[in-house]
Amino acid sequence: MLAPHRESAELTDPLELVELPGGQNWDGKIAYLDRDGVINVGSENYVNSPAEVELLPNAGLAIGNLRRAGYRIVVVTNQSPIGRGHWDSDNLDDIHSELRNRLLIEDSDAHLDLILFSPYAPWEGAWARKPNSGMLEAGRQLVEAASNNVDFTSMELLFDAEWVERPDESTSFMVGDRGVDMAAAENFGVRGIRCDPNIGISGVVDSILGGTA
Repeated sequence: MLAPHRESAELTDPLELVELPGGQNWDGKIAYLDRDGVINVGSENYVNSPAEVELLPNAGLAIGNLRRAGYRIVVVTNQSPIGRGHWDSDNLDDIHSELRNRLLIEDSDAHLDLILFSPYAPWEGAWARKPNSGMLEAGRQLVEAASNNVDFTSMELLFDAEWVERPDESTSFMVGDRGVDMAAAENFGVRGIRCDPNIGISGVVDSILGGTA
């Protein structure tokens, strides 16, 4: 099983969550977000450095609104440049640090609770790579564990058919700009919402909050 990787940490390292705005209690809602074409401008040649990070319009405000509505934010992104040998995970960490900074400049509530990525090339057949649902599976378990103060030192993540007793995902959703994102949502059993890659999350957030908040 080729499992997901996690920004700047081992997959099952302890996860510290930033308190939701207004001190509200989390009720299990997660917004699973693809990255390129949802939060930032994508490129056929990849986003290769922090200098190439460009937020889509009002992405920070949209994510801030989601957190103000009680959602945890889990980014799930295929990053095959690592598997293809173009650059390494340290470079990706720098890209994600820049992404986080720009979101928070736009909206101080726009925290990304967790970033998971698949470093594998398409031909490796990784369960972590969308359209498979490995990143979403890991995201749910890690956020739940952090919220419930589970001891991460003994934590073992479950994937695919091994994860039998799954929580209800009816109040969560996945936003992506491509078919593989919608397939990952379907495979995971969560509502998939496709956005325009030129507009991103801000183009669908009002309809999400109007229907689920």
